[in-house]
Amino acid sequence: MRADRLVSLVLLLRQRGRLTADTLARELEVSTRTVLRDIEALSAAGVPVYAERGRYGGFALAPGFRTELTGLNHDEALALLTAGAARGEQVFGLGSAFTSAMRKVLDALPETHRATASDAAQRFLVDPETDLLARRLMTEEVPDATMIAVRRAVLTGHKLRIHYAATGQAARWRTVDPVGLVTVRDRGYLLAIRSGEDRTYRLSRVLAAEELAEKTQRPPRVDLDGIWRERSARFLSGGDHATVLLRVAPERREELLDTALAVRAEEPDADGWLRLEVTFQDARHAEWALWQLGMDAEALSPQSLRTALRDRAAALVTRYEGSR
Repeated sequence: MRADRLVSLVLLLRQRGRLTADTLARELEVSTRTVLRDIEALSAAGVPVYAERGRYGGFALAPGFRTELTGLNHDEALALLTAGAARGEQVFGLGSAFTSAMRKVLDALPETHRATASDAAQRFLVDPETDLLARRLMTEEVPDATMIAVRRAVLTGHKLRIHYAATGQAARWRTVDPVGLVTVRDRGYLLAIRSGEDRTYRLSRVLAAEELAEKTQRPPRVDLDGIWRERSARFLSGGDHATVLLRVAPERREELLDTALAVRAEEPDADGWLRLEVTFQDARHAEWALWQLGMDAEALSPQSLRTALRDRAAALVTRYEGSR
């Protein structure tokens, strides 16, 4: 909305001083012409913004001008700045909203604290794109138009029509009553009701979405945390899931957990390794996950998994036997 953009423009000028029209356009994700129109609107509204000509010119606010936003102390602002920088682009398509909010948070601080908090936030890094082994962390992306439609339906309480591609199935349209949105380890899920049954949809598999005019059939209040725990327990107890008792080298633990559905138990083993009871999607998933870890993991049970891994290793030995 234009009003939000005008506020962001003023905050950018307050926090960073003189900026060119091109820089403002890039920061606000609009055209240079739009920035110039916004500058004119601010001047007409009495905001003391002026242009400086020349090679190093641009737009600036009159010295001493500030908006009145108060109520945050240093640590509160630091927490928001750090969290916003880490999660803003990942949570339900609200990246641009986070960026705008962070400008307002920074401006809310007293002058004496503003530079300190901004610098301190640069000293914290949460969830970088790669880990210490240079493995790129996988994040799921959902098209903006799809995410906006899903989010709006959740908030307005309208029915939602989604084009959804379930695992191993062709994509098809379904109409659901959205209940809420959940994000877990950078994966987003839509909790919904369809034909009276609870349903959980992975957002990365929603190919398109349409908010409908019809109101949802859902309770007025919701306990998302409770619903998520219940559905997680139901998911883990059903289907063809494979529960495996295994040993793993501590340095490969996180890699293992990245592929597993859940960890049911964990304790240190006598030789410094870890002993875990882990749930996988099915037997093939368990075999694949343990094979990736090579000599840094050992399946203890079930015996069928140990046999499958032994046969796979024997086949590999046979292939390379006698080669030079």
